[in-house]
Amino acid sequence: MNCFCLTVAGEEMFNSLSLLQCETLCLRRYLKTSHKLYSATYDPNEKTFEKLLIANRGEIACRVIKTCKKMGIKTVAIHSDVDANAVHVKMADEAVCVGPAPTSKSYLNMDAIMEVIKETRAQAVHPGYGFLSENKEFARRLAAEGVTFIGPDTHAIQAMGDKIESKLLAKNAKVNTIPGFDGVVKDADEAVRIAREIGYPVMIKASAGGGGKGMRIAWDDEETREGFRFSSQEAASSFGDDRLLIEKFIDNPRHIEIQVLADKHGNALWLNERECSIQRRNQKVVEEAPSTFLDPETRRAMGEQAVALAKAVKYSSAGTVEFLVDSSKNFYFLEMNTRLQVEHPVTECITGLDLVQEMIRVAKGYPLRHKQADIPINGWAVECRVYAEDPYKSFGLPSIGKLSQYQEPLHVPSVRVDSGIQQGSDISIYYDPMISKLITYGSNRAEALKRMEEALDNYVIRGVTHNISLLREVIIHPRFVRGDISTKFLPEVYPDGFKGHKLTDLERRELLATAASLYVAEQLRSQRFLGTPRIPIAKSKRSSWELSVHLGDGIYPVAVSKDGSSFSVEVDGMKLNVTSEWNLASPLLSVTIDGTQRTIQRLSRNASGSTSIQFLGTVYKLQILTKVAAELSKYMPEKAAEDTSSILRSPMPGAVVAVSVKPGDMVSEGQEICVIEAMKMQNSMIAAKTGK
Repeated sequence: MNCFCLTVAGEEMFNSLSLLQCETLCLRRYLKTSHKLYSATYDPNEKTFEKLLIANRGEIACRVIKTCKKMGIKTVAIHSDVDANAVHVKMADEAVCVGPAPTSKSYLNMDAIMEVIKETRAQAVHPGYGFLSENKEFARRLAAEGVTFIGPDTHAIQAMGDKIESKLLAKNAKVNTIPGFDGVVKDADEAVRIAREIGYPVMIKASAGGGGKGMRIAWDDEETREGFRFSSQEAASSFGDDRLLIEKFIDNPRHIEIQVLADKHGNALWLNERECSIQRRNQKVVEEAPSTFLDPETRRAMGEQAVALAKAVKYSSAGTVEFLVDSSKNFYFLEMNTRLQVEHPVTECITGLDLVQEMIRVAKGYPLRHKQADIPINGWAVECRVYAEDPYKSFGLPSIGKLSQYQEPLHVPSVRVDSGIQQGSDISIYYDPMISKLITYGSNRAEALKRMEEALDNYVIRGVTHNISLLREVIIHPRFVRGDISTKFLPEVYPDGFKGHKLTDLERRELLATAASLYVAEQLRSQRFLGTPRIPIAKSKRSSWELSVHLGDGIYPVAVSKDGSSFSVEVDGMKLNVTSEWNLASPLLSVTIDGTQRTIQRLSRNASGSTSIQFLGTVYKLQILTKVAAELSKYMPEKAAEDTSSILRSPMPGAVVAVSVKPGDMVSEGQEICVIEAMKMQNSMIAAKTGK
């Protein structure tokens, strides 16, 4: 077990700790080492609420609890039965189960949550994001019970939560809007008619939606019909509201949003922008603040329109106004999220404000403490959403499993990690597959990106497939580095799908030299027992090894010789010097190759010489054999590949929500067989060939 307790207590004391004591120590460490990167002040004499319930789970519940502790507010966590041992449950002062795993029976179960509020006598509720955060009925029921909703009033939620009504209000408030149909689309036939009138391509999206759920792009009549069907089903599943709207799809735009903050006294501020253009399936992957694209005039214009919209609906809380921005810096209102946004930490980093604290203050009735002129842009912040996803499948299909090893890169300077999991946590099919939000801060963009690169290399996640390889490739890509991005960045840069990092010749030699050095270091370690040779009288003078390393489609001869604590490795006729402490028990290994420092992770190895190494973010599979073993390996039979041509296999775990055929049917290539729902997203499974 690799945990904080072992580090601070030592092995002997660690072995005497109970599981509860161990978890308590780890939790204290979690609270202390979660870097804040904002400089908000907390006045102990400013009274707000004695007890607050968080109607959410995971990282956002943990995020709210941290601020509540600083403000002296006791917290109540709710959880489903599968979340009984979740981090947010352990962090809260009280925790109550509200139902089984499905969200409709737990985190969306208003009756159960209202009952917990009564039982615990919570005075206020913070909804986080998602779930009930933009549900006007929930806010209304809280108000009826005299419980404060940490968010705007029901009128603002109703007005901005309904994309149709919000678009009309935006027009009236002189906010730039996208051309489209302002009413509710009744059925697929009407959707096709409207789409033809607007002109393809069009965006079909849930009226009550957000977070990329219930959203489809259609380029023709057939895609409009299919998009209407799936969007309405996802909208009903995610929001309990299947109404849809259609608007013109602006091709190749940027997605830039403005953070607003307003109180109950008519004051409203815009807290600068967030660049959120790196997306897959309309869901954000990398965000940053500020944007490389906006000039001060455009920033001010967007901020003033965002505030005008907030004032038009008498908004009071933190909220986000999202815009699409074209290449000429024309911007169009997309939607307003009447809640705390997932990517809010980058705004906190550059402004110094704690947005959760501000939301709580506003909900209690306090006026804002700042004027527009007080809001700075200090430095640069970047956020990567770390997901339990396979980035090689459609830029990220969900992965499930138990985190067998987990270590956040908090030793890297100016890093903040917002997470709600720990080693041993389960990533299940029931909830969003986000592991954490990894945030880095720098005095400028280059510094923030360099720290992000280092943080991703030092992030240890074992037990589930994750998207760190994709995140790292995005932030070092020349187009991203120079700020040349749009919402089409991923499909444009990776038209054939993400394939991982493509090694240069130098990087390939570095990887081969590192892998060979690791192999030799392990061979040398295996000859020793408790720091002494296994057989003291049998002194081995061996100092050189001839190896064969298989990487990708190539087999490379590698010669390794020991030179003190370093290895001299010859690859492709070139010699490289590899040095390290060679702590093979550590999940992270710092290696210096000809003066270049690399942080690598060895994920697996076996007796046949096969090993997996995470290098430059991507996992590479290698086989390292001695020269003799490599010559003999050609006699080993190869395992035949499985014939999957007649099999329809789901690319991810999920629930089958619809079956479109029956046994005996003749199906054609491309025909839908069934629909799989995973992490609230529906995916059509199609036949790969014609058959019965």
